[in-house]
Amino acid sequence: MKLTLHPDRLFPAEERTRRIARGLHEGVRDLPIVSPHGHTDPAWFALNEPFPDPARLLITPDHYVLRMLYSQGVRLEDMGIPPLDGGPHEEDGGAIFRLFAKHYHLFRGTPSRMWLDWVLGEVFGCEEVLEEANADGVYALVDDALRRPAFLPRSLYERFGIEVLATTEGALDELVHHRALGESGWKGRVITTYRPDDVIDPDNSCFAANLRRFGELTGQDTLSWQGYLEAHRVRRAYFREVGSATATDHGHPTTRTANLPEADAEALFGRVSKGGSSKADAELFRAQMLTEMARMSLADGMTMQIHPGVARSHNPAVASRFGPDKGGDIPLQTDYVSALAPLLAEVGNEPDLNIILFTLDEDTYARELAPLAGHYPALLLGPPWWFHDSPEGMRRFRERTTETAGFYNTAGFNDDTRAFLSIPARHDVARRMDCGWLAQLVAEHRLGEAEAHDVARDLAYGLAKAAYRL
Repeated sequence: MKLTLHPDRLFPAEERTRRIARGLHEGVRDLPIVSPHGHTDPAWFALNEPFPDPARLLITPDHYVLRMLYSQGVRLEDMGIPPLDGGPHEEDGGAIFRLFAKHYHLFRGTPSRMWLDWVLGEVFGCEEVLEEANADGVYALVDDALRRPAFLPRSLYERFGIEVLATTEGALDELVHHRALGESGWKGRVITTYRPDDVIDPDNSCFAANLRRFGELTGQDTLSWQGYLEAHRVRRAYFREVGSATATDHGHPTTRTANLPEADAEALFGRVSKGGSSKADAELFRAQMLTEMARMSLADGMTMQIHPGVARSHNPAVASRFGPDKGGDIPLQTDYVSALAPLLAEVGNEPDLNIILFTLDEDTYARELAPLAGHYPALLLGPPWWFHDSPEGMRRFRERTTETAGFYNTAGFNDDTRAFLSIPARHDVARRMDCGWLAQLVAEHRLGEAEAHDVARDLAYGLAKAAYRL
């Protein structure tokens, strides 16, 4: 089958509306890409070395791919995932790619199929839909390309039209690759994001050791409450200085926040820092730290992102054998109105603070998130995330939030991906879907076409730059 990326893909089927969408998309299609939150590896850009073989670039790191294949009985070992016990696993990239191609039909209708088709067609010039019969030929095509200078990470960054790309590093990361980037003279803008979960979550088995290392890195007494808070301030400043960070990120299980009296917060930290704290104390400490992080963001100007509501490694058999991030994470029902109340009472009315909320619980869009962001000056809505970064998820987001929050209480689009080559594909989908939604408003005489062009540009480019202070 011929691999065809139709020029009208994702646009409305009705001809008049589709024509408007085409015109809107023409105005934003070639705008620079602002990628303000993601999980690509800064070493790629610092070292600028060739990517590994096609399987290890496109397949084995992709938890979307792994979860679908695992659901259909494909063993993770056969997809090149090494067991933690050092057991056997497939190491031949060609064999992994052939097995993936044999099951490519499983991805029909999914975002993964759309992104992968775009990467194979647009980036590598593949002219056929991937299948078992042509797997070796496609593999050879991609493998040959990856050996050329034009496919080095910095070359692709420039080819994709990326203006700025943010990675995400833990609080204990020394940012050696970001430092090297700053000293390299390369004009590409790759910045970091401060993600302190490793020194905030008492349920982390390494929490006590992480606190000690946190103290070593900052020169603070991280076993005292005030010293611990000062260590965060020091580290945030380091991330801004060395990695040009403009944002923080917090991946807590829930959105619960707290604003305890100073003595109570200090006593709570005393309990969790000694280890063996209760589940209730761990949850209360995470809740208190979201408010503390918001206070620090108000002071230092860093945008705050909250990514809650995921049951991590829900499948214990997979987690114990292969570790995290193997497709076993499942969304949770999430409360925002009551959970965020303590934080919002403290800082929600601050117009100079940006707190971006994400969700995997779509039922909260119209009931909680849009009304919250439509009222509190500090709040913005992040785009559909993870399980919902699909055409359908993007459409549902606009349908359920625009009427209450409008467009300008949202943070534009971010791709939130580890898969570097999929970044332009994801932005292409978001731009097309937003243009389709705006075209519908124009066709229904709810928005003027000139205004729709303005909004399309803001959704594709301007809102993300403003939300992340870029």
